[in-house]
Amino acid sequence: MTDRRAFLGTAVLLGTAALLAGCGEQGWRPDLGGAGGGTDRAALSARPGGAPTAAPPGPGEHALGVEDERDSLLYVPASAGTGRAVPLLVSLHGAGGGARGGLDLLRAVADEHGVAVLAPASRGSTWDAVGGRYGADVDVVDRSLRRTSELLRVDPERIVVAGFSDGASYALGLGLANGELFGDVVAFSPGFVPPARRTGRPRVFVSHGAADEVLPIERTSRRIVHELEEDGYDVTFVEFEGGHAVPPEIVRRAVEWLRLGTPPTG
Repeated sequence: MTDRRAFLGTAVLLGTAALLAGCGEQGWRPDLGGAGGGTDRAALSARPGGAPTAAPPGPGEHALGVEDERDSLLYVPASAGTGRAVPLLVSLHGAGGGARGGLDLLRAVADEHGVAVLAPASRGSTWDAVGGRYGADVDVVDRSLRRTSELLRVDPERIVVAGFSDGASYALGLGLANGELFGDVVAFSPGFVPPARRTGRPRVFVSHGAADEVLPIERTSRRIVHELEEDGYDVTFVEFEGGHAVPPEIVRRAVEWLRLGTPPTG
């Protein structure tokens, strides 16, 4: 399922997760002071939801042009042409991947449920906060959200951040830090929660394979879910028989949990 490059990335993540999870009897807690001497680098400034200011793209896949290399991709559902506000899923790839991995993770649900999928790409082999500090990747996500809002009428009440593996960890970090933007966070097989100052109170969906040998469930998601529930978050946790993957039925469970609905006809 993962190539050698992705496996090495997740192996590093596992070591970090195990170290953090072992800090104290009650497990790891986020650094509420944020990174960078009080400057919260995980905070996003983009707030999609206004009227588009650029010519709307047609249905299908589009490069956003926010980066010369490892550009972000946007998938536009056919229903966006009706002028109605569409839900937006921000989908984050795993270690060693790129925007294509994030897009492929959730593109199948886009037309069925009338949602747009935004897939940014990390600047390095994985997301910056997974390596220790928020930075350039936050800027890419922010500019990608801003560009998306210029092209599409986004429903501000239905903006979701999701990801797989390292992308799931980053989705948890960004989602909890920007809970006033993201109403829901979906984490498929995360390793840990990168620390940041938290805002809002998003709902959280976590899934993990009981036989995951890359990010073993007992060291990762079970601890993550326990800590989030202790902190008062509304968490739905789905364990499945399988390894480090996102089976189609788990994607369906997540979409059902999101309650995105289906696009209107006519």
